[in-house]
Amino acid sequence: MPDFNDLTLLPFCVGLTLLGLIGSWAAWRRRGVAAGTRGVAWSLLPVSLYLTGLLELVWDIVRSSVSWVTHLIFSPTVWAGVALFGVSVVLYVVSGVARGRRGDTPKVQKKPASPAGELTATGPAPASAAPAKAAKPAKGSKAKQQESSEFDEIEDILKRHGIN
Repeated sequence: MPDFNDLTLLPFCVGLTLLGLIGSWAAWRRRGVAAGTRGVAWSLLPVSLYLTGLLELVWDIVRSSVSWVTHLIFSPTVWAGVALFGVSVVLYVVSGVARGRRGDTPKVQKKPASPAGELTATGPAPASAAPAKAAKPAKGSKAKQQESSEFDEIEDILKRHGIN
């Protein structure tokens, strides 16, 4: 890619500024003061970028970016690096899933259960927090056993609330 030097940048910037000022003058006459002033502001940018040295910086950034992209597309070494990055991300995610299943995370300590009917600062314990009464083994099919255990749980909840 060609490298611009001061001899090519200055006339280029001055030309852009002059074209912008002519367009700003036309916009001022047709659309009013606001459009003309905005055009002048945009027109002064090329010369201001040149005088501050930012135009060369922008040019270097664009040139380096294009070089990097073309190097990325055509280099097997870079693609190997991209593949390793992907493998690294996948392994990190898999390790998080495995850690969650194994139980490496610290356990939350349970608060001591309060007796039924006692009010605490956090309110009564939910029904699922109290130990459930063991279901009596029922003779018959699985459906009857499941219905029996559900009724036992309901009876347990009613007894805890004083309803018989």
